[in-house]
Amino acid sequence: MRFEDYSISHTIKNNLEKSGFRRPTDIQFKAIPPVLKGEDVLAIAQTGTGKTAAFAIPVVHNIQQLKHQRKSQGISCLVMAPTHELAQQISGVFTSIARNTGVKTTVIIGGVSQDPQISRLKSGTDILVATPGRLFDLVSQQVIRLDQVKTLILDEADHMLDLGFINDINDLVRLLPKKRQTLFFSATINKKIKKLAYSLVNKPIRIQISPKNPVAKTIEHQVAFIEMDDKRAFLERLVDENKEAKILAFVRTKVRAERVKKAMERVAIKSETIHSDKDQAERDSTMNRFKTGELKLLIATDVSARGIDIPDVDFVVNYDLPEVAENYVHRVGRTGRGNQRGKAVSFCSNEEREILEEIEGFLGKEISRLEIEKQDYLETLDFTKDTDYNWQKLMRDNEKERKAAKKKKRK
Repeated sequence: MRFEDYSISHTIKNNLEKSGFRRPTDIQFKAIPPVLKGEDVLAIAQTGTGKTAAFAIPVVHNIQQLKHQRKSQGISCLVMAPTHELAQQISGVFTSIARNTGVKTTVIIGGVSQDPQISRLKSGTDILVATPGRLFDLVSQQVIRLDQVKTLILDEADHMLDLGFINDINDLVRLLPKKRQTLFFSATINKKIKKLAYSLVNKPIRIQISPKNPVAKTIEHQVAFIEMDDKRAFLERLVDENKEAKILAFVRTKVRAERVKKAMERVAIKSETIHSDKDQAERDSTMNRFKTGELKLLIATDVSARGIDIPDVDFVVNYDLPEVAENYVHRVGRTGRGNQRGKAVSFCSNEEREILEEIEGFLGKEISRLEIEKQDYLETLDFTKDTDYNWQKLMRDNEKERKAAKKKKRK
């Protein structure tokens, strides 16, 4: 089936064709028809499979039809996203699909001035993409009214419904019309979150793509056993051996991100960090430079793991294993997107082996081991340019010399 076979407007079909969309992905093929009909949907699909377009295409079409019938007033669709970057990306997809349809999209996020956002909202919008904090700020200021919303979308629904967001979502639902369409899209969802999701929908269509293999087949993922203090030397080696590759390295904390960046600076490798302590302008600039390839190594916390579509990421490195097993899927899903192939390698220290077991339990299978010969391991440490390792190399060299002298004396 091709997009031209769907009962959607010719303008949308033209926009899809200009954007290179020819045939729907599996999640798009299964989700578009029920969304067009106004049904509630709970969709679970691997990262990089086109989930955003799966809801954006039918929603834009439905709003366009309402506008033609003069039945659209105020905000018709509200999309909630957990991170600033994901909200901006979703807005971009809606804007591209809705070009020349008369359907207007606005994104509101925290970390930037609210005044330009308020100005855009006052000029009218059909689709509002928002992060929770800024949305509730503007609702409390009575800048936003949600009583005309016909469709609520939670993207990365498992994260939106975790303990940090469920109270916000419950507060939000009270502001929305009881009669509405509700859509949940995510790459992973557990039993607890599933129960919460079902409490907010009405007889939803459930769609699940490749449930037994949450990591896409386009991704080759492996784990290497590397001690915590040695990880920086192995990241240095990976970068040096793949100088033109775009590498996204995930760490556990903001402090850790900055430390890894400094370690890379010591060996003359340019990198940048992205995490919640960075202001939005910095985050946008860094992400844009990484997307265009100007920046080759980006060190990130999980703020960048959720749904961000970064083109041509060659390697994802789990410098630290994620504490939440599900986040492994979101992290490695930043590579191998669409029909492209990608590689993901995890650095697992002795103290992280229990986390590795949890991740493999979630995946339902063992992650392929990347075996490192002892000599290669030691050479990686010996040849690092990081001066912090000089003392270790000197100790090993002294031990070799001592053993050689002892052997010679025996002769």
